[in-house]
Amino acid sequence: MREWIVAALIALGLLVSLSGVVGILRMPDLYTRIQCSTKNITMGTLPALIALVVGMGASSTYGSRALLVAVLLLVMNPVASHALVRAAYKTGVPMWRGAVLDQVRPDTVAPRRASGAPGEPEEET
Repeated sequence: MREWIVAALIALGLLVSLSGVVGILRMPDLYTRIQCSTKNITMGTLPALIALVVGMGASSTYGSRALLVAVLLLVMNPVASHALVRAAYKTGVPMWRGAVLDQVRPDTVAPRRASGAPGEPEEET
């Protein structure tokens, strides 16, 4: 029974990682790609670490290390991604043209497009 749970957790981690890679490839700019990769790394790795804990036991050397890595991953990955996005924003990396709102500076209005509505993609001529 334990082997089935481990196999299911590993399969879940692989599926989440695969869908995350597809999401990263489809995202339009750096900010959305970093957001997607953060979820991909966190939610794709956690099932594999939990599978290691279930397979080896929490009191084993590998199981206890996997628990430690899981906790550190849950804490450090979002913080590191936030710092990376903040540095990119401060250095002037442009947002996607279709972005409607800059949440860092809400008083800034997104530029109007050719149709006059904010956030719509520009028409190609």
